[in-house]
Amino acid sequence: MSIPDTAVEPVTYMAGAAAPTTGKKLRAAMNSSPFYMLLILIVLVGFFSYVSPNFATTFNVRNVFLDASTLMILAIGMTYVMISGGFDLSIGSVLVFSGVLAAKTMEWIGTDNAMTVGAGLLAALVGGLAWGLFNGFCISRLRVSALITTLGSMGSALGLSYLLTGGSDVRTVPNTLIKISTGSFFNVPYLVIITVVFTIIGMVWLHMTRFGRHTYIVGSNPEAARRAGINVGNHQMRLYALSGLLAGVAAMLSLGRFATTTLEGHGNDPLDAITAVVLGGTSLVGGSGTIIGTVIGVFIPAVLSNGFIIMGIAPFWQMVVIGFVVIAAVYADQIKRSRRAA
Repeated sequence: MSIPDTAVEPVTYMAGAAAPTTGKKLRAAMNSSPFYMLLILIVLVGFFSYVSPNFATTFNVRNVFLDASTLMILAIGMTYVMISGGFDLSIGSVLVFSGVLAAKTMEWIGTDNAMTVGAGLLAALVGGLAWGLFNGFCISRLRVSALITTLGSMGSALGLSYLLTGGSDVRTVPNTLIKISTGSFFNVPYLVIITVVFTIIGMVWLHMTRFGRHTYIVGSNPEAARRAGINVGNHQMRLYALSGLLAGVAAMLSLGRFATTTLEGHGNDPLDAITAVVLGGTSLVGGSGTIIGTVIGVFIPAVLSNGFIIMGIAPFWQMVVIGFVVIAAVYADQIKRSRRAA
């Protein structure tokens, strides 16, 4: 069945089709939310570097990247889900559950070597994937809203984590995993290198593959996607499975860095990831967004938090500033959409 041109044209450009001219593409990029957020990030870095000589040190920059690494992995999955028109509130609890599975698996094996860490990684990935598939099944097959489904999963995954651990963090993390997480290559932490690799893969897969193009189309116009032969339900299943799988990856990064399951440490992860994705220019109604924008969105709160700590400012101010920035970003997106529709 043919699709009206009006349904296809807006998404083919966002899915990576070539713009008419290089000049138009450049002007569009400079008028995009990620570009404005990049300017804000540059201003923040310049300001904190000016007011505190400790901000731009190698040690502090390393800390900023480490602090952003786990959230970046979660935000990649959230970017895919939100571009498709959904969101996932369960990723923080899924991270905790996956970390508990990994820690319990490695504790049960009882050895301290790469094979044990590999088994823990497999357990974390399976746990994250299972919750992602569950979310995708409820949303795409049972037609339960993403809000209710992922809200329920958030509570259930965290509750199971407490049941498995008796409410106490698992601290028997193998030294092999800790050494990997705290090690570095030419002074670049392995955690940062892993995050960069996943970010590049996520970027390529979103912008240069059929899967990525289908994600944009589903988010922009689900009915047009169905008419084009895309199985929207199956695609949504894959997207939530991806989000859960990446939560499993983030669980291993967190487990290795902190050497504990941090049961109470990830309650804000879903909102932090959504904030980063929105700051990066991904629309709340789906159909547009980029991984590079998400990268910028992740580092804005990371830089703010680090800069406030160095300056001795109460970290609660970060919440105030980020809250207003998010509202402004969403308002700007609404204005742009209204102008396109006019």
